Amino acid sequence: MYTSNLNNLILNSDSYKTSHWVQYPSGSEYLSSYIEARKGDYDVVFFGLQAFIKEYLSTPITHQDINEAEKVVKAHGLTFNRAGWEHLIEKHNGYLPLRIQAVPEGSIVPVSNVVCQVINTDPEFYWLPSYIETALLRAIWYPSTVASVSRYCKEIIRQALEKSADNTESLPFRLHDFGARGASSQETVALGSLAHLVNFAGTDSMTALIAASRWYQMGDDMPAFSIPAAEHSTMTAWGRDGEAAAFHNMIEQFGGEDKAFSVVSDSYDLWNAIDNIWGDALKDDVKNMGGTLVIRPDSGEPTKVVREALERLAVKFGTTVNSKGYKVLPDYVRIIQGDGISSQSLSKIIDVIIKAGFSIENVTFGMGGGLLQQVNRDTMSWAMKSSAICIDGTWKDIYKDPITSRSKRSKKGRLALVQDGNGQIKTIKEQALGAPSDNLLRDVYVDGQLLIEESLTTIRERAGW
Repeated sequence: MYTSNLNNLILNSDSYKTSHWVQYPSGSEYLSSYIEARKGDYDVVFFGLQAFIKEYLSTPITHQDINEAEKVVKAHGLTFNRAGWEHLIEKHNGYLPLRIQAVPEGSIVPVSNVVCQVINTDPEFYWLPSYIETALLRAIWYPSTVASVSRYCKEIIRQALEKSADNTESLPFRLHDFGARGASSQETVALGSLAHLVNFAGTDSMTALIAASRWYQMGDDMPAFSIPAAEHSTMTAWGRDGEAAAFHNMIEQFGGEDKAFSVVSDSYDLWNAIDNIWGDALKDDVKNMGGTLVIRPDSGEPTKVVREALERLAVKFGTTVNSKGYKVLPDYVRIIQGDGISSQSLSKIIDVIIKAGFSIENVTFGMGGGLLQQVNRDTMSWAMKSSAICIDGTWKDIYKDPITSRSKRSKKGRLALVQDGNGQIKTIKEQALGAPSDNLLRDVYVDGQLLIEESLTTIRERAGW
């Protein structure tokens, strides 16, 4: 009977890694590897390492782990380094003798720069830095990519607010996470939705709230918020002829001073809903309820639908003109567009809104699959590569330089990340450092100990909250 234990760190790797301990040169003592996003359309927002260390590296390897892993690996057709893992327990009480350095989480780093570096601290475990590549790289590339995409969207919205709104105070709530149901797993939601919260404070992913408490010291603080909202089932349950009654029920249930609620309004005919129900039959109720109705279109071509919805609402409810010269609906009615939103479509929708003379403050956006699922390791070309090895006391640079793909050329040597005199961040060799304090990489984990633990609040501030 093979193990069903998904928390066995020895098995949290690629199969071929199990045979690598005999593939390195005789006399190997230390191996240094680094992680970078080699290219991409976004600056890197580094995030997720602390969660990985707390969840996976803070628990020691046990003899049971070794026994389970040996059964699996040998039956799988591979060799198993039982002596190495047993020695790790004997010598290090099961904790990994590794030093992991990284930029502070929330740091914004241009692509093609080292953001994390790992080396073994005991020469008998030269094979360990590469062994954890699978788990460590995955732990970094996914949340960092989501955080990077989220920040990119934030900057698009920020610029639109600066151009068309009186202020940018609402920015943290302008992109809402709708991605939980479209993500591949609960842990995907925990990491991805939490990564979005580095930049924003709106989510419908309650798993992210648990993750923020579990990994980033937010047990006493609520990191994100949402509002009551309708879905098609709660609207269509009233039948086509009962749509107005369904809408009125939403006002009755959730209207009130300083309250907000969202109603999906295209179960049948969005234009009828705006013109004849919200803008006519229920107009006085909407105006007098004291809160904010957020109308949600959920189909059609977003640029066309959002513009027409704004124009029809303007006819029914009127607008004012703000200090920037753009039209603003009354405070009691707004739109949220959560269908078809991606980092690419967002700019197009915003451009149409502004060209139509409306302030972007009229619209909030929701992002689901485009935020949490439509990213992969190649989105920013993430890689972890070995760059230096010490053999019999002598260090040498190692690297890959395939003639068939210069873009996959890797870096050489022990690395450091610095900010030059012009404020530019760049990767250099460690020996070129002027002083150790110049290195933006800092020790985060050494020999089983998490050395730096920060709250989401601190990380948000670093990311430019």
